[in-house]
Amino acid sequence: MESETGTRWLRGEADIAADVGDRVARAYHELAEREIPVDYHAWVRDEFEIDLSSEYAGQRIENPWGKASGQLSMTAHQVAEDVAAGLGYVVLKTVIAESEDGGQSMSEWAIPEARMQVEPIRSGGGESGWTVSWKGRGWWGTLEEYLDLVREARGLAQGTGTLIVPSVKYHLPQPGESRWLESEYEFTTRQLLRAWGGGGQAGAMPIEKDFSPTLAGSGRSRVRETVVEWLQRVPGLVRGAVAAGDVTVGLKIFNALFDDEFQLELLETAQEASEADAADWLVYGNRLFDPEREFDGLRGIAYGGPDLSDRNLRVLSRFHDRYGLAKLPVAGTGDISSGRMALEYALRGASSFQLHTMFQLPSQQYALRSGSRTQKALHELYLHPADGLVVWLSHLARRWELPAAPLRFGDVVGRGRPD
Repeated sequence: MESETGTRWLRGEADIAADVGDRVARAYHELAEREIPVDYHAWVRDEFEIDLSSEYAGQRIENPWGKASGQLSMTAHQVAEDVAAGLGYVVLKTVIAESEDGGQSMSEWAIPEARMQVEPIRSGGGESGWTVSWKGRGWWGTLEEYLDLVREARGLAQGTGTLIVPSVKYHLPQPGESRWLESEYEFTTRQLLRAWGGGGQAGAMPIEKDFSPTLAGSGRSRVRETVVEWLQRVPGLVRGAVAAGDVTVGLKIFNALFDDEFQLELLETAQEASEADAADWLVYGNRLFDPEREFDGLRGIAYGGPDLSDRNLRVLSRFHDRYGLAKLPVAGTGDISSGRMALEYALRGASSFQLHTMFQLPSQQYALRSGSRTQKALHELYLHPADGLVVWLSHLARRWELPAAPLRFGDVVGRGRPD
């Protein structure tokens, strides 16, 4: 998995004890043949004495794996599979905010299109990976239908360790437009809170503000100062819509068409905001956007693959070198197709991971023969003999002489370059 761009820190082969490597390889092949998949989180915890617990949105999660908002988190059936597989959290498809009269300032993101195409992609540095193309953006059903999904998802997750997270695209003013449609923030947030069943002693509802990668190709993002203002204003508007402590707000930061220095400026803006206006956590960084890339007759779509992880890791590396461990918790996203890649993000400060493409690869890319796509992905993410999380977490533990029994995933978060 070495990248020609030099952005990766975990290169070559893992340096681990021979018996650990043998146990991982044996487990990878033996578990792949089981008709009923194991609970991978519990199995890894018990078999390899690894504490996988982490945090997301200020809440403890049993493991760091999350499903990113998208076409794979828009039905109760999809959520049920993820809950059964024990994901740490599921971010639902992004709903388009509306005011009480049904108005939607961001209605152009409610495109009724679910068809996706998974295909190989090669980075500028010559590295192979996968990307998913689709024309859809956000939730195209009614708000009431989305609220029903939130209620169903919460019911499915009740009594489990899986956290359910709504995602919203609220109004964002155009360059030169000074008015914020606070009515969208107020009405949509209150409706979501009721459906989620949070507030008061029931606990705070986590909510992600989705800065879609397609914003990069929109006229709304052509002025840098406008984008910076979005990050400064949005958290306070969301929290201000309900009683204090009823919601926590995460910002999913997109990759703009500007340079890396601007991406750093976005991270710095979020980190340095006053307490009243600050986000509670960040998600970094949404897919790349190519105004010339085409899919199904649409010119200008988002894409992923190694170019995405290269840019994200490059920016997070610079941010970590400049500031150390971020003040705000970070969830990493972008081309996370292995445990090794997940740990690349973790070393730079990500305490959890949001995946999407990894859950929909062609069937031959998974060794596990039965079970859901989520379970098949977990099999690869944990136990792949060359790229799995168990192997590379053991490598880091040996390199840094970390405490063992259990070995804690949290001990490597934000620790930085391993050599």
